[in-house]
Amino acid sequence: MTTKVEKQTKFTDQLVEEILPIWRANHSHPFVQGIGHGTLAEEKFRHYLVQDYLYLKQYTKVFAVGIQKANDLDIMTTLSESVHGLLSVEMSLHRKYAERFGLTEDEFTYAKEAPTTIAYTRYMLSEAQNGTLAHVVAAVLPCAWSYLEIGKELAQIPGALDHPLYGDWVKMYSSEEFTKSAQDMIDLMDQLASNLAGEELDHLKEIFLQTTRFEYLFWEMGNELKDWPEAIQAK
Repeated sequence: MTTKVEKQTKFTDQLVEEILPIWRANHSHPFVQGIGHGTLAEEKFRHYLVQDYLYLKQYTKVFAVGIQKANDLDIMTTLSESVHGLLSVEMSLHRKYAERFGLTEDEFTYAKEAPTTIAYTRYMLSEAQNGTLAHVVAAVLPCAWSYLEIGKELAQIPGALDHPLYGDWVKMYSSEEFTKSAQDMIDLMDQLASNLAGEELDHLKEIFLQTTRFEYLFWEMGNELKDWPEAIQAK
């Protein structure tokens, strides 16, 4: 008699399955779909672009915290490659977009963070600094993973890759390079979670849920041009 061996579900599969409606809400957000269909108002993308640049500066620091907490050289190398990709590739694309919008380097670099940008990035940094390496990876994973899925899905929309404004964005996040970077984080999450159980895994799931929610809020910020209310903006 042959015993049937059931395939064990990966931890990262569990992460998404348990919050699937929230996870998919990011993919179907009007801002995201506007990029793919080329219908997004340029002023909305411009606002998002500036805030995302500021976001990436803090996001990179989260990876740096991970390098500090890691002892395994392979893991340190993986995180270092992510840092390089963020600083040299993703942020470079943002600077090129800034030129298209007529933003000077100073205007772009020294723009002020919107409330959503501050809340999202400081949450990640807090979890990273106060937790373990697994907490670091759980915090950064929704951004990397959802952008990968979104990039791949938008690339299937006719004309999305060739759009004069948004095509480069879609190409970036559907590229082989970005695919590898995001997959590295997925694999690392599974690797780190394999030795954990109970409350430790529950905490990772909570971080993943919260940063997935923040991803939605970030798209919402771009779509609604959200910033500090005018009455409390610094002069």
